Amino acid sequence: MEVFLAGVGMTSFGKKEQSLQELMGEAVRAALKDASVSSVDAIYVGVMSPTAFLHEGNFASLLADFLGMAGKPSLRIETASSTGAAAFLEAYNAVAAGQYTRALVVAGEKMSHLSTSETTRILSEVIDREERRYGATMPALAGLVAHRYMYEHHLSQGTLEKLMSAIAIKNHSNGLLNPYAHLRKAIDEQQHRQSRLISSPLRLFDCAPISDGAAAVVLTCERGDIRVAGIGHGTDTYSLCNRRSLTSFASTRIAAQKAYRMARLSPHDIDFAEIHDAFTIFELIGMVDLGFFSPAEAREAVLRGETGLRGRFPVNPSGGLKSRGHPVGGSGLAQIVEVALQLRGAVEKERQVKIGNVGLAHSVGGLATNTFVTILEKTSTRRNLMLTWSPHYDAEAEVLTPIHPLAVGLASDTGILETFTVLHTPPEGFPSPMVLGLVREPAGNRIFARGVGHDGLKMNRQVYLRHMGSITYFTQRSLWYKAKVLCRKNYRKYNRKVNSVVQGLMKKAS
Repeated sequence: MEVFLAGVGMTSFGKKEQSLQELMGEAVRAALKDASVSSVDAIYVGVMSPTAFLHEGNFASLLADFLGMAGKPSLRIETASSTGAAAFLEAYNAVAAGQYTRALVVAGEKMSHLSTSETTRILSEVIDREERRYGATMPALAGLVAHRYMYEHHLSQGTLEKLMSAIAIKNHSNGLLNPYAHLRKAIDEQQHRQSRLISSPLRLFDCAPISDGAAAVVLTCERGDIRVAGIGHGTDTYSLCNRRSLTSFASTRIAAQKAYRMARLSPHDIDFAEIHDAFTIFELIGMVDLGFFSPAEAREAVLRGETGLRGRFPVNPSGGLKSRGHPVGGSGLAQIVEVALQLRGAVEKERQVKIGNVGLAHSVGGLATNTFVTILEKTSTRRNLMLTWSPHYDAEAEVLTPIHPLAVGLASDTGILETFTVLHTPPEGFPSPMVLGLVREPAGNRIFARGVGHDGLKMNRQVYLRHMGSITYFTQRSLWYKAKVLCRKNYRKYNRKVNSVVQGLMKKAS
C-alpha cells in the first residue's frame, strides 16, 4: 500500500526554554493543522536519551497524555542520532501494512540545559564501551575518520581544511535563510580557519551545535501530494576498530541501495538531498556513499559550489545539522520535513531549490552504526520506472564479522598507525590535549590506543606499543630515542632506565 505525507510541522531549533513535551506539542499541532485532521490512529515517538537528558522514562506514554491522546497506541523508537528517521520508518511500515489509516510521527530532543561536558558524555554513550574507556567521543571518532580520509585520498592538511570550510560556509549560508535554523549567521574561510580545534583536523565550525527542537509528520494511506517512494535501513559494526573502511560508511551504502531499489530510482534521479553532516567530513563522505559522486567528483563539486542552492545538485538546503541544528532525536525527522517542504515549494523563495520533484533524506545514527535513507517524491511526478538499479558493490558483504580488539595484553609491541586525532575537548577526567589513534597489529587486529606526544606523527608508519594498567599507549620511534639519550651515560642499566623513562612520559601523557 502506498503511503503519503498528509502534514508536516516543525519548531525552530536552538536553545529553548520550553520542555521537550511542549516543543513536540508545537510541532504536532502544526502537522495536524497542515494535514487538516484532528486525530490519528497511533503515535510514533523518536527521542534518543530522555532518561539521561531529562530524567524522564516511559516517554511515549508521557507524550500521548500530554497531547491529549491517551488511549492511542504510542511507541518510542531509538537509534541514536538517526532516531527521528527510525520513528518515521516504523510509522510508514504500520500504515503500508494497513494496520493504521493515519499515524503521527514526532521526534525531538532537549539538550541545551546541560553543560557541554555533560551533554558530550551522554552523546558518547552511543559508541563502543572500549573506545569510551580511552576517552573517545563522537568528535574524536570523526577526527579519526577525517585524518584517514586525508591520507587515503592523498590530500594535504590545507586542502582538507579548504573542503570542510567550503561545506561549513555553504551550510551556514543556507541556514541564514532558514527561519527554523539554530545558527543563522554566515561565516567565511578565515572565521572557519580561526575557530578553535575540537578534534584535529576538525574545528568548531566543522561540528553541529547542541540544539533543542522537534519535528512532526502525519502519514496516511489516503492519497496526498507527497509520496514515500523508498526507504532503506542499514547497520554496521558498533566499534570503529572492526570496520573494513574508515572513510566509507557501509550502513549508508546498504540503506541507499535498499531505498533506490524500492523507489525504482537511481542516484541520478534525485534532485536534491539532506545529508547527515553532524561533522563536515560526513557530508563529503555521504555524497559518495549515496552514489551522487565519486570521491574526486565530490571534492570538485564542493569547491565549485555545485552543491549550493543554485548548484546542479543542492545538498542541505536547510543548512543541515551544521546550521539548522542537531537535537539528536529529532534531526532525522527534521530532514524529512525539509524535503517535503521543498517538494511543495513551501520554503522561503531565496532558498527554494530550482528542480524539486524527488528529494532524499539521509540520517546517520551513532558513528554510522544505524543509518536510514528516505526518498520522497511529488505524487504528480511522471516518470518511467526502472525495473532495477544495481550499484557496483554489495554493501552488506562489506560488513565484516566483528573481531573485537584486545581488552588486555598485546599480541605485539609494534603496529601500523592507521589514523590519529588530537582531542582538544576530552571528557572530564582525561588529559587535554589527548592523542587517540587506531593501530593495526601485525596479526591484523585493529586496536584503540592513546598516544604519547603527537609531534611528527604520520599515518601508515610503525609505532611502538606499551600496555600500562588497562590502557594501551603508542609512540613513535623518536620517543624511545629520547629515552635512550636521557640514559646514555649508564649503559649497564640501559634497559631498566629506558623503560622507566618511557613509563614516566606515558604517565605524564595520561
